[in-house]
Parts: sequence; C-alpha cells; structure tokens
Amino acid sequence: MNKEVFKQNHIEDCIFIEIPKVIDTRGNLAVIENDILPFDIRRVYYLYNVPAGAYRGGHAHREQLELLIAISGSFTVIIDDGKERKQILLNRPDTGLLLPQGIWRELKDFSQGSVCLVLNSGKFDESDYIRDYDKFVRLK
Repeated sequence: MNKEVFKQNHIEDCIFIEIPKVIDTRGNLAVIENDILPFDIRRVYYLYNVPAGAYRGGHAHREQLELLIAISGSFTVIIDDGKERKQILLNRPDTGLLLPQGIWRELKDFSQGSVCLVLNSGKFDESDYIRDYDKFVRLK
C-alpha cells in the first residue's frame, strides 16, 4: 500500500451513530457492539483531564476509522476534509461521531470533567497518521 494515498472521504461521510441504551430508574446502560459500527474494534482509549484551553487530535488517519463519544461532559470536534471545515459539539454518551479515513480532526473546548472515549479500527501504527496539516491538504 502506498502510504501517501488515502481514501478521499468528505465532511458528509462523518456521521452520528446512535448507541443502543437501556433506560432504567437505577441508571442507564449503553451497549456498543460491532454490529452498530462499520468496523471491528481493535483499540479503545480515552482522553480525560484535558486542561482548559488545550486541544487534542490534530491529525488524520490513512486507513483507520474512529468513533468518538463524549462519555462525560462535552467537547468540540473540528472535522476537515481539505476543502470544508465543520465544528460539532459532542455532549451525549449515547451518540458517537464516526470519523472515516482521510478526515482531519481536532478536539477542543473540553468541559471540566469531560471524557472522550475513542473506538478505533486498528492498533496504534504511527505510519497511519498524517500529523502535518499542509501535507494533509496536499494529499487531498
């Protein structure tokens, strides 16, 4: 595979995925299984204690897909396909934002106590990341 080429996804390919939930007076339960995702989960990580004013992300993936979920609190996700940028507020633990390959993402405006859960289609592979925005735009 040529690591200088990646799928040409667009902003409209970033979609919300509703996470099935069971509502109960003792507390709600959300369930994520592979049948609600367009990929098998190979890696799970989460961001927390992000200081005020800090941002995360600042990259695109060549092959991996991700689902971002605001498990607690809220944060803003900036998505960019090289031509169009959009800001999306995530603040519900029962809704995730699917980010396909070739989409630049930045996360900012984390509320106090927020937690961002990320479900990823692959194991960590530095060669899958594009971390330079100018290079990202050139590849698009």
